[in-house]
Amino acid sequence: MVDKTTEGAAKTLGAPKLLSGGNPQIPKGDGDAPVQAYIAAMPGWKSQAGREVDTLIERTFPEVRKAVKWNSPFYGVEGKGWFLSFHCFDKYIKVAFFKGAALDPLPPVASKDPNTRYLHIHEGEGIDEGVFAGWVRQASEIPGWVP
Repeated sequence: MVDKTTEGAAKTLGAPKLLSGGNPQIPKGDGDAPVQAYIAAMPGWKSQAGREVDTLIERTFPEVRKAVKWNSPFYGVEGKGWFLSFHCFDKYIKVAFFKGAALDPLPPVASKDPNTRYLHIHEGEGIDEGVFAGWVRQASEIPGWVP
């Protein structure tokens, strides 16, 4: 079955340019369509990993608000800000929990920002769905990042 929203976004956007680290250059936009266009444009194994992250977020928090900003998908709560984003790098995907320092257990990678914590996803590594869903659940319940 073809998702007409994603298909339409892909036709409108054309083949996106890959920026440094293979990060897709996708125009800013609110909603699921630009996020799905970003995920579809992620190179190689990263596209499947991006789909898994997106699916886990939706399954854990169905009311999630989505957008693409600064060439990255963002996930948030209407009126409460953004709680998560991810970005492609050469050898991994960096998942940012903007208020990750408040999560239990802490996401494993520290940031220069004391509030932010990261999860790095490398090729061949699975995502611990239970832990990830716990982080998403917790992050969706606290005020997020507002640019």
